[in-house]
Amino acid sequence: MTCWRWGWLALLAVGLMGGCREANSGNAPPRPTTLGRGVSRDQPLKAVCTTGMVADLVQRVGGELVRVDQLMGEGVDPHLYKASTGDIARLDAADLIAYSGLHLEGKMADLFVRMARRRATFAVTERIAEDRLLEVGAGHYDPHVWFDVALWSEALPMVAWMLAELDPSHAEDYRQRADAYRRELTELDAWCRARIATLPAERRILVTAHDAFHYFGRAYGLEVRAIQGISTESEAGVREINELVTFLVEHGIKAVFVETSVGERNVQALVEGCRAQDHEVRIGGELFSDAMGRPGTAEGTYVGMVRHNVETIVGALE
Repeated sequence: MTCWRWGWLALLAVGLMGGCREANSGNAPPRPTTLGRGVSRDQPLKAVCTTGMVADLVQRVGGELVRVDQLMGEGVDPHLYKASTGDIARLDAADLIAYSGLHLEGKMADLFVRMARRRATFAVTERIAEDRLLEVGAGHYDPHVWFDVALWSEALPMVAWMLAELDPSHAEDYRQRADAYRRELTELDAWCRARIATLPAERRILVTAHDAFHYFGRAYGLEVRAIQGISTESEAGVREINELVTFLVEHGIKAVFVETSVGERNVQALVEGCRAQDHEVRIGGELFSDAMGRPGTAEGTYVGMVRHNVETIVGALE
């Protein structure tokens, strides 16, 4: 293996093991790779992706030229996910490993470092400019980038570039698919803004199980409150629940939301706490946060998931 390749692997290992962002900005130089370069392919590239959102990006850019294997299915929490022996075998058989990054899949960080020594391995978010990310601590960023549709579309060039590096004979195909999907996401972003704008300003308060929706709130003009923190590893205490109950009562909020990848217990505690103060709050619906819906359904696609969430939020809060 050449010296320059060892160099970018070492940089990747330092970033992952430190729990920091996998690359510093969109100005970072692309990481070179020779895997697959110049090779005529009779079979699709084999890509293993972590979450449904990442798998959606790779599949939309790759089309029939890429066969996508998704590790984390519906209702799976990536914050807590630990790779099984079978997962490691799937990763080891891949041509390409794609993950979300920004420490979303925190328990798999060391595994990604090991895999990068022998497989093309990258985070789809690694070249999104830092000034567009929400910082949650020194050198740490909120990983839930996909809730800002325009920001999530910034991951498309990275996906297209990596696929082209492995399969240069189809580089133009990957670029064209990425451009087409970006136009579709631009339309989705505009629809989200228009739909949320139908809510009166005083009703644009979103209360959820864990702190996953701040990019959504920033992009579309909602105040976001949550019981648990950025990672579902954090536990909500009685004090946090009581403070949120007080907030719901004082602001007259009538609906809160559960998430498909997070248990309902804490949200039910909010409902009961409000009831004890003679304020009725209902569960406004179920949102997809860290996982998409079942494959084969509308919510099993990124576009369908976003539309479901927006319609559920608007329907409950209006």
